[in-house]
Amino acid sequence: MKSRMNKSGSSASGFTLIELMIVVAIIGILAAVAIPKFGTLIRQSQEGATKGNLAGLRSALSIYYGDLEGVYPSQMVSLTVNGKYMSQIPASNPANYHPASIGENDQATGSWSVDPGGWVYDNNSADANYGTVWVGCTHTDTKGSVWTLY
Repeated sequence: MKSRMNKSGSSASGFTLIELMIVVAIIGILAAVAIPKFGTLIRQSQEGATKGNLAGLRSALSIYYGDLEGVYPSQMVSLTVNGKYMSQIPASNPANYHPASIGENDQATGSWSVDPGGWVYDNNSADANYGTVWVGCTHTDTKGSVWTLY
């Protein structure tokens, strides 16, 4: 910062153009490093929300199963009747692969494809995975785990 005398004899201080350019360059470098991190943080937050929603669905299914003494609902939407187990089915949002969806794909009825998005629910009482719900996405999350393994 330079100090100089003006016409009235008092000293005026200010930044030189080069000092301002250096500050702008530093801010630009910091922004170039930080902005890509925000995209990763948004994706991780969407993944965390999906994993939390999956845990909430599984908990509601367990409570339903206990209340009805060993019977799972034929469809997950049954959990929302009168808001007893859930007020609404939460969204599944495996970031970057499928849009946020509350859709239910029933494994037993074959209404799901290999990578449908949304939730996949096994409502077949003869199946070993009866009552299981998982994310209908065969892609990986930010940690490299396949969504259908959750």
